[in-house]
Amino acid sequence: MSDHRPPRRRRRDGEPRPARLRPLDVARVGAIGLRTRPVRAALSALGIAIGIAAMVAVVGITASSRLDLAHRLERYGTNLLTVTPGVNLRGDEARLPAEAIGMIARIPDVEHVSATGKVNATVYRTDRVPASNTNGILVLAARTDLCAAVGATVADGAWLNTATERTTAVVLGATAARYLGIHVAGPDVRVWLGGQWFTVVGILAPVPLAAELDSAAFVGWPVARDQLGFDGYMSTMYTRIAPHAVDDVRAKLGRTVNPEHPNEVRVERPSDALRVKEATDQTFTALLLGLGAVALLVGGVGVANTMIISVLERRGEIGWRRALGATKGQIRIQFLTEALLLSALGGAGGVLLGVAVTTGYALTQGWPITVPGWAQATAVGATLVIGGVAGLYPAIRAARLAPTEALAVP
Repeated sequence: MSDHRPPRRRRRDGEPRPARLRPLDVARVGAIGLRTRPVRAALSALGIAIGIAAMVAVVGITASSRLDLAHRLERYGTNLLTVTPGVNLRGDEARLPAEAIGMIARIPDVEHVSATGKVNATVYRTDRVPASNTNGILVLAARTDLCAAVGATVADGAWLNTATERTTAVVLGATAARYLGIHVAGPDVRVWLGGQWFTVVGILAPVPLAAELDSAAFVGWPVARDQLGFDGYMSTMYTRIAPHAVDDVRAKLGRTVNPEHPNEVRVERPSDALRVKEATDQTFTALLLGLGAVALLVGGVGVANTMIISVLERRGEIGWRRALGATKGQIRIQFLTEALLLSALGGAGGVLLGVAVTTGYALTQGWPITVPGWAQATAVGATLVIGGVAGLYPAIRAARLAPTEALAVP
């Protein structure tokens, strides 16, 4: 089969060779359009930057949240179980037997067990506050060993002891103290609780594995029963177990607490709720990443539009370069490099903006700051791909312009 392609023209003796562009020359020539039209370049890069910033910030915030969760679980452990009353056959709330504390304590591998009980009382900053304004603060009767069971720490003052649990002393959860406007504990700090004054002897730090305790006010079991009409029934039991035996003890708790009706006992693991929250957050993360990808695509379209306009406006420049010996390949490289530089500029700005957003949000939440390196590298790689795809057609179009055609344009 014969070859119908035209023969390649041989270079004549003395005819100059086409100049070859070194990498530095390619970058210098590719940056011409960015230097001569800085406002247009900045606006085009902004579209890329917004998409990259959204994706980096989403990944960074999610990674910081997960790291904070891992630190909390490592600090407070995953070996805490809560026991609450379920529902009996009549549909009424069941009650936890008073002897359940001692029965659970006898289970091997149980390290701590304590309980709280709901008290039908309200707490106010002063006795002048209307009774309808409760601020959502629970009043709980608490045992002196509650902090050991839930892993709570006291931010100021002290926890209830064998002396203060029998007096009008109260310890506030972190959220409850903030609602009441109390920041320190002391003998001169009082709240109006159950129709009488109680002295604030302590304020708890937040309890991640028992968040319901943050918005509660704690009084001693004896004073709650003697002065606040507490019925003595436990509303929640907290059991700290040796880490290797959590599943075994969890299977026994219902029958141990109420041997006759174990179905009326609910046993939960607070750390599981945190993990469910993490899984829910992952769904929103995927959604936000999709929105960031859409923004990045829109930015890529903006770069392509900018490059096409640039080719149309610079036909005279292209014609002079071709007339002076520039090859089609060099023209293609020039405009493709310009698109890549434009995208890289937006990508770098987007990464910096995403890291800044992650840092700011993590600091407000008290989280450790982390932005995975793979996210930053992927962001930069994505911008280069977007820039290459967006600049390919304009570069080919510019290379196809004949010198006479380009110079003929006024």
